[in-house]
Amino acid sequence: MATGLFTGKPADILVGPGNAYVAEAKRMLFGSVGIDVFAGPTESAIIADETADPMTIAVDLVSQAEHGPNSPVWLFTTSRELGEKVIEIMPHVIADMPNADVCEAAWRDHGLVILGDSREEIAQISDEYACEHLQIMAKDLSWWNENLNNYGSLFLGEGSTVTHGDKCSGTNHILPTKKAARYSGGLNVQKFMKVLTYQEIDENANLAFSAAGSRISRTEGMEGHARACDWRLRKFFPETEWDFTVYDQKRYD
Repeated sequence: MATGLFTGKPADILVGPGNAYVAEAKRMLFGSVGIDVFAGPTESAIIADETADPMTIAVDLVSQAEHGPNSPVWLFTTSRELGEKVIEIMPHVIADMPNADVCEAAWRDHGLVILGDSREEIAQISDEYACEHLQIMAKDLSWWNENLNNYGSLFLGEGSTVTHGDKCSGTNHILPTKKAARYSGGLNVQKFMKVLTYQEIDENANLAFSAAGSRISRTEGMEGHARACDWRLRKFFPETEWDFTVYDQKRYD
């Protein structure tokens, strides 16, 4: 695709989901073509308070742990009782899975339950982790929606599971991982647009711009840059006596 094997035209950008091999191929190609994001392994977190159902949390964590043994699943909660109950349930839910070895490895090596004193602290912790998928099973969903800033995609309420986003609900599922959600969102239309900038500085404006550019450049030791501005000052304002200590227009006459 990058070199135009199927179309005869090399690609400018490659986007789309994929496994570890797809991610590595995109990493190797980045630079010669654009890519959407460096993605993977899959990350999933759940924010829950005392009103949440521990079994729902455990089932959803396991559902995402089956992505692979290196896929982290996290629970951020304000309820110690809830966190301990989820820890108790997880081994039983995992053992019932046909791919229990994968889920068990992900939970054992990368699973976390983090207890916070308040929802404000949990929101801060969640933003630090900047998880790819973030589920909210807590009171006042609108508060969480307004106060969380770093995530790939947000799933509000016990009715929303990451599987819906994976398979059928229609939300974008090409999402940032490894804390990239701190500065980037998922794939969107802006990825297929680019910003082009231009400038036009007329003769009169050069009195300000070239004077500033010349002094800044010379302070930085970039004499060629300074002379490009010097030349315009002499050319556009010949009646002015300019004091360029190392520049003599006669050299170019």
